[in-house]
Amino acid sequence: MTRIQEALLLAAVLIAIAVLAVFDIIPQAVAQFAPLAVVPWIIRRDSTCAARKA
Repeated sequence: MTRIQEALLLAAVLIAIAVLAVFDIIPQAVAQFAPLAVVPWIIRRDSTCAARKA
């Protein structure tokens, strides 16, 4: 999966969680902490996207 696809998937998941919270399908307290749930996913990524040394 490319980085663009990963970013689009992540955005789609977060938008879906927000929409579910707006329609009271999931509690707002759960939705407000959803971005914190993706922190381990971001950390596990390799460091190839880090800035290159000149």
